[in-house]
Amino acid sequence: MDKVKEFIQSLVGIVWGWPELLPLMVIILLGTGIFVTFRLRWIQLFRIGHAFQVIRGTYDNPQDQGDINHFQALSAALSATVGIGNIAGVATAIYYGGPGALFWMWITAVFGMALKFSEATLAVSLRRIHADGSASGGPMYYIEKGLGARWKPLAVAFAAFAIISSMGTGNSIQAFTCSDQILSEFKQALPAQHSLLQQIQFLGIPVEPIRLITGVVLASLVAMVILGGIKRIGKVAARLAPFMALVYIVSALFILLMNAGRIIPTFTMILNEAFQPRAELVGFAGGGFLLFLNTVVWGVKRGLFSNEAGQGSAPIAHAAAKTNEAAREGAVAMIGPLIDTLIICSLTGLVILSTNSHEVIVDGGRLNGSPLTALAFKTGLAPLFPWGDKIITFAVFLFAISTAISWSYYGDRSAEYLLGERAIKPYKIIYVIAHFIGAIVSLEIVWGFGDIALGLMAIPNLIALIALSGRVKNIANDYFSRENEWQRFK
Repeated sequence: MDKVKEFIQSLVGIVWGWPELLPLMVIILLGTGIFVTFRLRWIQLFRIGHAFQVIRGTYDNPQDQGDINHFQALSAALSATVGIGNIAGVATAIYYGGPGALFWMWITAVFGMALKFSEATLAVSLRRIHADGSASGGPMYYIEKGLGARWKPLAVAFAAFAIISSMGTGNSIQAFTCSDQILSEFKQALPAQHSLLQQIQFLGIPVEPIRLITGVVLASLVAMVILGGIKRIGKVAARLAPFMALVYIVSALFILLMNAGRIIPTFTMILNEAFQPRAELVGFAGGGFLLFLNTVVWGVKRGLFSNEAGQGSAPIAHAAAKTNEAAREGAVAMIGPLIDTLIICSLTGLVILSTNSHEVIVDGGRLNGSPLTALAFKTGLAPLFPWGDKIITFAVFLFAISTAISWSYYGDRSAEYLLGERAIKPYKIIYVIAHFIGAIVSLEIVWGFGDIALGLMAIPNLIALIALSGRVKNIANDYFSRENEWQRFK
């Protein structure tokens, strides 16, 4: 397993350009976001009001092409992004990159809003409408249709990488975080010598029995929905997840209110350590400039994992929006990073930092992932009740299931694009197996694989966004120049 970890980390270095090379993926992602932002004249700031009006249903037209309304399209995209990245992703960013990583997550989100506008606008304008009126879209379609047949290999590459990423970003990482959190709960409830907590060998992988049990349960639930067609489980998870998100947000706000005196010092710490991180709070050994780069990389990686701006997954969902105005759905899509990263991830980070949970030593080391966030919630809510960490456990379970179900859709759309409908069922079987494997392997392996897949998926999409930025600009200019569409919301 140590050799597997080393191999995974070497691939992370190749894809993200760190530490073997300069952080090229960070440069590409932020550079594309900055380029698109200026080309669209900071649309994420000046059209945000219009976006909220669209979400409210002001412009919904049942006669428009598509499958779902604007709010449902945003909800579908958010169901795949709001979740583990907001809970465990922020914690890993702080663990490896220090408190300053949260600042770089914010930067990624701000420029990511412009990327999301571009992705959704292209997805709707260049989608495929089927004979039954349903729609298929996403980067593989707008690359092929927008750039021409000679760019087809790039579209194929995106679809292939999307399948790989669906196994990691939206699947195995979800399963791992859930099993990790449940293991943490059992460690608190059972003596260390209990058989459920003792590692055994399973297919050559050292794993605790409770992880195996969790993996079987999670994989079975996912399989019943995406293979067995038992949609009720998916519907229950989809309904409970927003409620759990609300409980999570309200709990975080209570903690921050009770620690109001630490909010400004926490913001100050984040800003200071974004450029001058303290070595003792960073999971990296190196000089000052290397520490800074490490913090940037972790902030950008976890920012991208959280909101998926530039990755190319969300436009697959937004392509199904019922609208004849591509820019209108683009406006809706750019709300995603605002909700996901600038609000929910910020709450998580502020709770962790304001309770000083990131500095607590447990069993000889600092906590990482969802157990760190659970500790922060338990500490922060202790004056009210002693089970604040249970909120994280329930949230992780629901988010893991709902996100895995949502991401299976992204992957099977990509599989269908590459090989036709015959590829969908084999893909789903492999997807369920990957979910189980994710529950039993180590944090470094599963998150490393997710980072590799995430970067590979983003690269062809970012190339397309730059190449098609002129098209997006023309669509946006045409839409917003029509007074009847936006004048009253200026």
